[in-house]
Amino acid sequence: VFRECDSGRSGYLSREDLKVAVVSMFGYKPSKMETDMLMASVPEDSHLPGRNDTGDPSPLRRANGLPLDQFTSLMCSKLAAMDRYEESRQIFSAFDVHCRSFLTVEDFKRAFAKVAPHLSKQTVLEAFREVDRDSDGRVSFRDFEMVTGHQ
Repeated sequence: VFRECDSGRSGYLSREDLKVAVVSMFGYKPSKMETDMLMASVPEDSHLPGRNDTGDPSPLRRANGLPLDQFTSLMCSKLAAMDRYEESRQIFSAFDVHCRSFLTVEDFKRAFAKVAPHLSKQTVLEAFREVDRDSDGRVSFRDFEMVTGHQ
């Protein structure tokens, strides 16, 4: 992906190159904020192509380049986070048998009866109350994700 998106064949990605790479890998165009965060990960003193021996930018160097090693590291982190998200989503979906996009205490009881039948009803109820942060009797995916630590 890096080589395909390195439009200038310079050995690093510009902001626009990086956006194309994210679209290619993840299927969405990153926001300006996400792009800024990714580009900010490049150390100021890195010796990128287009820098002279003193580290000063040469006139040929495009601003804010992301080298291959940092691109690889950033994309591995994004993939790992995506895997955790997908895992949480699958677990949530297994609990949400009625496909309502929220869980009720009955959903919790049903799921825990299958995976941990030894737990008391009181323990399951306490677990539900812990996850139901706003006490509305419903657990959203966001609530679920915060508690499972996959956020």
